[in-house]
Amino acid sequence: MALPAIAPYPMPTPDSLPANRVDWAVDPDRALLLVHDLQNYFLDAFTPGASPVTELLDNIALLRKECERLGVPVVYSAQPGGQSAAERGLQQDFWGPGLPADARAAAVADAVAPAGHDTVLTKWKYSAFVRTELAEMMRAQGRDQLIVVGVYAHIGVLMSACDAWMRDIQAFVVADAVADFSEADHHMALKWAAGRCAVVTTTDAVFPTTEPGFQTTEGK
Repeated sequence: MALPAIAPYPMPTPDSLPANRVDWAVDPDRALLLVHDLQNYFLDAFTPGASPVTELLDNIALLRKECERLGVPVVYSAQPGGQSAAERGLQQDFWGPGLPADARAAAVADAVAPAGHDTVLTKWKYSAFVRTELAEMMRAQGRDQLIVVGVYAHIGVLMSACDAWMRDIQAFVVADAVADFSEADHHMALKWAAGRCAVVTTTDAVFPTTEPGFQTTEGK
């Protein structure tokens, strides 16, 4: 029930993305960026210095910078370490005890760590909306678009995007700013999201305008 060791695989490219069923566009005045479970415990499953984790971190860092420039709020979800069986619930049956009671394991990766003005939500289930204040926070700020990045694409990222849709919040899954157990899982998540609940996009296409020099890792 432990996390699998994830072999390197290439990040999706724009020409490999599924067709979207809807034509939603991100509006910085309506959007919020969700950095989903980008904790060391989950990232340690990837091969350091290899795709897709290198592009994942670089592209999320770029999006965070652009969100700061445009005034888009950034919210992190993070699972607590050392959860009891009661707190884990049915996740215990599928994934075991989860994060250990270890500060490094629970911390968000340094390359994309929250800034002082960002919000960090304690997350308990696949969807970042369950048992958190995310929906209320978005409502209070007049935000009805959710940009989702992080890990893992076919689990929490996809469930958070689907949950957003069920709450009439437009979801955007950034294909080259999420990662997964395998290339097949990654593409499955993108295909399901594009066909059922979200717009699948790329880092350099999220915002309608960007400052000069904004590039994804593919453009470097």
